[in-house]
Amino acid sequence: MKILIKNAKIVNQNQIIESDLLIENDIISEIAKNIPNNGVSRIIEASGKYLLPGVIDDQVHFREPGLTHKGDIASESRAAVAGGVTSFIDQPNTLPNAVTQDLLEDKYRIAYRRSYANYGFMMGGSNSNLDEVLRTNPRNVPGIKLFLGSSTGNMLVDNPQTLEQIFSSTSMLIAVHCEDEAIIKANTQKYLEEYGENIPMKFHHLIRSEEACYQSSSKAIALAQKTGARLHVFHLSTLKETELFRNDIPLEEKKITAEVCVHHLTFTNDDYEAKGCLIKWNPAIKTQQDKEGLWKALLDDRIDIVATDHAPHTWEEKQNLYIKCPSGGPLIQHSLIIMLENYRKGRISLEKIVEKMCHNPAILFRIERRGFIKKGYKADLVLVDLNESWKVTKDKLLYKCGWSPLEDKVYHAKVNYTFVNGKLVYENGQILEAPCGERLLFEVK
Repeated sequence: MKILIKNAKIVNQNQIIESDLLIENDIISEIAKNIPNNGVSRIIEASGKYLLPGVIDDQVHFREPGLTHKGDIASESRAAVAGGVTSFIDQPNTLPNAVTQDLLEDKYRIAYRRSYANYGFMMGGSNSNLDEVLRTNPRNVPGIKLFLGSSTGNMLVDNPQTLEQIFSSTSMLIAVHCEDEAIIKANTQKYLEEYGENIPMKFHHLIRSEEACYQSSSKAIALAQKTGARLHVFHLSTLKETELFRNDIPLEEKKITAEVCVHHLTFTNDDYEAKGCLIKWNPAIKTQQDKEGLWKALLDDRIDIVATDHAPHTWEEKQNLYIKCPSGGPLIQHSLIIMLENYRKGRISLEKIVEKMCHNPAILFRIERRGFIKKGYKADLVLVDLNESWKVTKDKLLYKCGWSPLEDKVYHAKVNYTFVNGKLVYENGQILEAPCGERLLFEVK
């Protein structure tokens, strides 16, 4: 099957060119001016629109298995492709936790049948599964995930000897959630004594504080430097943490890297009054100063990737008092749109958005033949209109949980078409294809 995209403004590798692009079966077969339409099944006229590589979200929680009342691989991957996300890397804190090779492969088997986007699943580390971690195949698993703060199930890794063993024993990328559990517990107790379980949401960023994040991140980085491990720190939330990272070497040569999530670039602690539980995340949304620091580090390349930490909960779960209200929220349908709105405001270039959301995840995780618009690469593509205003409304949400912290927000860019492996899976508000995602593969060096 051939699909021809005509007259698109292609954003790729720090440049924008106007060109045609031909998809044959699952790959990009030609990029050139005036490609003939011989044997083409469909022509898409893209004049005035921008063609980007499909977004690769390196941190999501699609909740399957075990938590599918919140979301599942089918529902959340549908939301992903509606937002221009064509590949995702899911985390292991499902139920059961993906801490054995058999449990990890169970998730892959589900995704093979149900995912609309390409998929990778992190292997989970714990205090007691080093042998299972070391059996992980770097060719078809993106990395090892360690929670250095508490999570679902038994995934807190707080044994220093275990941590050093894991860091010393694998050449795979180790991705970490960094928050110091002892600091958080002490802060929580302080507010419990004052307010009981009904702690005002505005104190969340003081409970899961700058100190809790920085202490944990700095320790993980010191251990990576000691052992030579490849370390990727998820969801930075503080200005202070950005000082731990470098921008003086190419990403391909970095062994210690960082990610920021769109909510930490969007909200501040001032938004707790209006949004409350809907913006309760771990790590917490922090101050305006932290937000500005994260933007600065993103733009000067100390932060390498923009992602979501997409983590849906039901509306009912989110209405609990502070102590029982789960942290996390749905964002994957709108992450690219949020960044394009920041382009409109002059905060970031289109080229930089593509670098941070498409190119860099592919480089950092060594994903094979994705993340770029190149001849011979998989045809994972998103065509966007930067001049179409629309409002986020509940009836257009594809998240299984059915809510968004962005409801009633007006945006000025829109995803028109999303291609996954050469198949047009999303067109102007409609999912067109059956699940067609593929298992991501990774280059082993």
